[in-house]
Amino acid sequence: MVSSVSESESVRNRKLLLGIGYWVQGLRCFPWMGVNFFLKDGLRLEPSTLQILQNSANLPMVAKPFYGIISDSLYIFGQHRVPYIALGAFLQAVSWIAIAIFASSGISFLSITFYLLLGNLGAAIVEVADDAIVAETARQPTSSKTSKSSSSGGLQSFVWMASSIGGVLGNLVGGIAIDRYSPRMMFFIFGILLCFQFLITLFVRESSLDLPKAPSHVGFGKQFSELLVALKKPEILYSIIWFAFSYAVIPALTGTMFYYQTQHLKIESSLLGISKVVGQAAMLLWGAVYNRHLKSISSRKLIVAVQISMAIFMISDYLFVKGVYKGIGVPDSIYVIVFSGLLEVLYFFKILPFTVLMAKLCPPGYEGSVMAVVMSAIALAFIVSGYLGVALASYVGVNGDDFSGLPRGLLIQAACTLLPIFWASCIPEDVKSKPKPKEN
Repeated sequence: MVSSVSESESVRNRKLLLGIGYWVQGLRCFPWMGVNFFLKDGLRLEPSTLQILQNSANLPMVAKPFYGIISDSLYIFGQHRVPYIALGAFLQAVSWIAIAIFASSGISFLSITFYLLLGNLGAAIVEVADDAIVAETARQPTSSKTSKSSSSGGLQSFVWMASSIGGVLGNLVGGIAIDRYSPRMMFFIFGILLCFQFLITLFVRESSLDLPKAPSHVGFGKQFSELLVALKKPEILYSIIWFAFSYAVIPALTGTMFYYQTQHLKIESSLLGISKVVGQAAMLLWGAVYNRHLKSISSRKLIVAVQISMAIFMISDYLFVKGVYKGIGVPDSIYVIVFSGLLEVLYFFKILPFTVLMAKLCPPGYEGSVMAVVMSAIALAFIVSGYLGVALASYVGVNGDDFSGLPRGLLIQAACTLLPIFWASCIPEDVKSKPKPKEN
């Protein structure tokens, strides 16, 4: 059957839909910056409570395999990707607009927790559908130079950069807006943007994306059983387990560092925004460099290199908290802007080569389910990491007023970061050997 759209048109449609989707998802840092300051200054939460809420709000992300199976097996009006993107955008819009409305009338801790969970549920559904489209396209054979950029890691790099651009803009504008406007206004603006995404998605037909057809149209139960079979493949299962472990084993101190920078060092919110912009710019650069120069390098080597870099930056944070950099003339604000921003995004550098690897290993027809398991495992790992960070902060005696134990906590964090490297062989090598030269 001949496609109703040309190949170049389908590529443009995919990039339009995914570009907007990943850009908006990257822009989520904009309202979340407002959430952090609203929880700290409005509800006056302790660092540990703030971090628990930050991580607990990500619980809907853990159920991504469930959403993936549904999107793989349940078609809505003959479509199984685009309607779920629209649904996710709608749930997010409802969530953020509701927070904006009720924030001015003294929203309770439980209420804002519910709306944040609802918003992340919508975000998870969008991400599952978007990731499935990327995985499906990556497996699709290319027949022209036009479509070549949409496969072999090209589309992954494109959406990575779209997300990074959203992150740069969100953090840059967020850092300025938090000083000039109320968090409530930031929530409302983002809710309106989500409404626009919802409306745009309603006008996109899935047939215009020219996605490869699944081998067979199967139900939820069959899809789930086939997913279990796919996950039993050692190269998939062990890779996902190791990757999740490489995050979960690190006790995150994000809430503690946020309070240390804002309460103890009195770093202005605009500078924190610039710091996050530096990080997002680094992510954008990483996507471009990976697509141009690093795709030929083994995913395992890249992931291990990033893991080691994370530990080095954590040791640098230790030196920062101990005052070493300030002693040699580096202002605290400069360090926070550059190095803190880079460390925050280093956690995500591993995801790009790993998703490229998983797209190659993913069985045809089950891209949504398998990629959802990957992202779910990462989400669960971040939640465990956050809870471990709360436990570590308590163990070293850090709270909103006393940060004397923070240096010891950072050293423990760096040591935990190096542990997964010893089991990096769980990740298969994915680089094909170069063809032998033809004999004359």
